[in-house]
Amino acid sequence: MLQLTFLGTSAGVPTKQRNVTALAIECLNPYLAGPKQYSRHHNKKVRPWLLIDCGEGTQQQLLHTKLSLHQLIAICITHVHGDHCYGLPGLLASAAMSGRTSPLTIIAPKAIAKLLDTVTLTTELYLPFAIDFMAIEEVLFQQQGKVAISLDRQQQLEIDITLLSYRVPSYGFGFTQAINRHTLNTNKLITAGIPASTLWGKLQQGENVCTESGQQLRSVDYVDNEQQRTRIVVAGDNDTSSCLKSALHDTDLLVHEATYTSEVLASIQEKNPAFDPMHSSAQQIGKFARDIGINNLILTHFSARYQSFDNPSSRTPNMAHVRLDAEKVYEGNLWLAADFAQYMVNGAEVDGQTAGRVQYLGSLHNTEARQ
Repeated sequence: MLQLTFLGTSAGVPTKQRNVTALAIECLNPYLAGPKQYSRHHNKKVRPWLLIDCGEGTQQQLLHTKLSLHQLIAICITHVHGDHCYGLPGLLASAAMSGRTSPLTIIAPKAIAKLLDTVTLTTELYLPFAIDFMAIEEVLFQQQGKVAISLDRQQQLEIDITLLSYRVPSYGFGFTQAINRHTLNTNKLITAGIPASTLWGKLQQGENVCTESGQQLRSVDYVDNEQQRTRIVVAGDNDTSSCLKSALHDTDLLVHEATYTSEVLASIQEKNPAFDPMHSSAQQIGKFARDIGINNLILTHFSARYQSFDNPSSRTPNMAHVRLDAEKVYEGNLWLAADFAQYMVNGAEVDGQTAGRVQYLGSLHNTEARQ
């Protein structure tokens, strides 16, 4: 289960309704402590999260959420443009002032390391925690573009990186969460004449045990293993959607920029042939998602020209125009991201009996209004 909270959905510059790009992804394991205990531990380590891009003002956006900088496990930066990274030094400084001491992983273009070094030197920034900086260029060369993170004894996360097409090197991140659930087959134990005892717990933990009568019991014989796999792909700025084709195998959700409608993008390219913005239109991404078989699509990173209301009859560019541009070619589940909108992605079990699904949870803005 991956829970997405959009912290910024504007392209280039912020607007009154949208901050520049940032997305939080919480890695949820409902089996770790049981449903009742799990729900009470919103800010505990059972809810580690990642940040994808960190535009200016991201730390301010976080104040409207329940996300804790102490539980942030990694920051992934798609490319070096300011609307995707200018908020990074300030966020790290705030993490330091909040008392964070545990190491933090940053996966980003190597130029971001130079940015942080410069800010640290010129502003005397002190971080009481270590930065494990992983340059994307080196990860692609040395680790086949993959980073593995162990979240708890049941939950693993793999991050894979795909090079996109843009004016500067830009990347897409794939996040694959695997939750392994070990269920004790109590009926089988009772049938075998093995009464409930501390041995049951050891078997469930993967230990082979011996009964008082000397009977050897293997964990594998009495424990059923299930795995839930959830995968999403989040793309940075990109004008060639086919770059992501190989990354989207068995993917539950694609999050991709749709800076313009196809009409506006064509107009920009026609007026200034010498400059290609190298961004995607909603229709371009919708067609790609349809052709490749992606059932769930969230569009984000909208040009500031598009107002947040949805009115197809209005002459003012707005979200309806973006939505209709995509819906001309795409019939899957489509959402246009807004700041503080939240989504839950439940992946499929490995045997394929349960299909992955995406649920819109609502907006944190609405939650705040009720408090």
